[in-house]
Amino acid sequence: MPKYNGSEIEVTLSPSKVTTHYFTCATFILSCRPFYVEPRNIVEDSVQDRVSAEASVLNSRVHYYSRLTGSSDRLLAPPDHVIPPPEEIYIYSPLGTAFKVDGGEATTKNPSVVTIFAIWNTMMGTSILSIPWGIKQAGFTLGIISVILMALLTLYCCYRILKSTKSIPYVDTSDWEFPDVCKHYFGEFGKWLSLLFSMVSLMGAMVVYWVLMSNFLFNTGKFIYNYVHNINISDTEFGTNGTDKGGCFWNISCFKSIFDNSTALFNHWWSKTNSIPFYLIVLLLPLLNFRSASFFARFTFLGTVSVAYLIFLVTLKAFRLGFHLEFHWFDSTEMFVPEFRLLFPQLTGVLTLAFFIHNCIITLMKNNRNQENNVRDLSLAYLLVGLTYLYVGVMIFAAFPSPPLSKECIEPNFLDNFPSSDVMVFVARAFLLFQMMSVYPLLGYLVRVQLMGQLFGDHYPSFAYVFILNVLIVGAGVLMAKFYPNIGSIIRYSGAMCGLALVFVFPSLIHMRALRRRGELRWPSAFFHSFLIMLGAANLLGQFFM
Repeated sequence: MPKYNGSEIEVTLSPSKVTTHYFTCATFILSCRPFYVEPRNIVEDSVQDRVSAEASVLNSRVHYYSRLTGSSDRLLAPPDHVIPPPEEIYIYSPLGTAFKVDGGEATTKNPSVVTIFAIWNTMMGTSILSIPWGIKQAGFTLGIISVILMALLTLYCCYRILKSTKSIPYVDTSDWEFPDVCKHYFGEFGKWLSLLFSMVSLMGAMVVYWVLMSNFLFNTGKFIYNYVHNINISDTEFGTNGTDKGGCFWNISCFKSIFDNSTALFNHWWSKTNSIPFYLIVLLLPLLNFRSASFFARFTFLGTVSVAYLIFLVTLKAFRLGFHLEFHWFDSTEMFVPEFRLLFPQLTGVLTLAFFIHNCIITLMKNNRNQENNVRDLSLAYLLVGLTYLYVGVMIFAAFPSPPLSKECIEPNFLDNFPSSDVMVFVARAFLLFQMMSVYPLLGYLVRVQLMGQLFGDHYPSFAYVFILNVLIVGAGVLMAKFYPNIGSIIRYSGAMCGLALVFVFPSLIHMRALRRRGELRWPSAFFHSFLIMLGAANLLGQFFM
């Protein structure tokens, strides 16, 4: 049976067990390139006394290419149309027998619907909690327009990345990722720059997770404490959950509660910014030092459950509250914001990260069963993501009770507008807390693999190096959770920074460079893609002036 050794397959054919034949492979099954084939007949389970015409033709073609060049030279290697698909690959013996290779999990492909929902699930992150706040910052009408336009722009740039490997001739790019494409066009500088901004996106996500986990743990503990001590806090559907914002206070009445020394002591040791971020260190820092994060990958389904529950929660709350809208196009009122505001770059920064999947789209699409449907499936996935963001953002903004509260009171995390005593919101926070505590080590693992792999050539060079890296990661989260726990601003800054390089600059430059190498670059394409780069730069600069 075949044995895979990383770069070669050693094949020992029974019953003689005396024949060993080698096939040079970039990736087992998916990009196999035999350099010498001499078959006589093909068999399934038993030897048959006949010669397969198809095998003879395949042998002649591959043997021809083998005579042209050595196996290490990829220029004249057998092209894709010569090699059969993975499910039809055979291991041949010079004795005249061949056995069909069972690809197993390596050749498992997903149907389009699975691919679409995989992309949707990957993109659905913490940004969904800040979409209502972003729409408030941009204005209701301009916010909806911004979501649609950003979805189209990021989809096009993602499409350009998906097609980038196909534009490289004479090179086997079947196992390439986007940093490899950047290295091909821009050398080591491009590879390291893409790695840097990939680190920015991952670190930004981990910081946001730490802030949100501190928030959810605080509210979860507060709910349990009030329930155990029979503290009944009545509030409306919406409020500000203790946020000190002018004009956003909401009267809260407490029954059967005694604010004695024990309550004051609890409030002192159970603080959202002063104590909770440090408690999380005890829970999460040890998990980051695991060699493998495969255990935590089993809980990624909780992300889908959490988003589904959020959609249900938003629908129920909007049904109970009704819509509260007034349209004032350019001027704000006491309770309503204008439809068009100059603060819209804050929303576009959030949306850049909300629609960000560009650094892993090539990997996701490799597992699509019908590769000819990649563009269609990617477009449908973006449509589904955009509709989800629009639904949550529009429903929360429209249902926010104005009056008595101004639309300006919508928090960067819209769950903060619900009181900690709300049972349904408590369930949502508990779901999200557990999901984030399982995903956080996965993000840390990705940071470690990318960074340590490039610096040391080993994903786990030593416990000391890994521990120092994890302390720096956790320290960044603790500092932000204590001194600047505004997830909306963290998301928009990190989104605009990584989006500038990985969403706008690299895809556009790579496409223009590929066209120029083929002599097909024309001024309309150059103008449009240069305009995309300027939009990315303006999106980043706008975060510092709004």
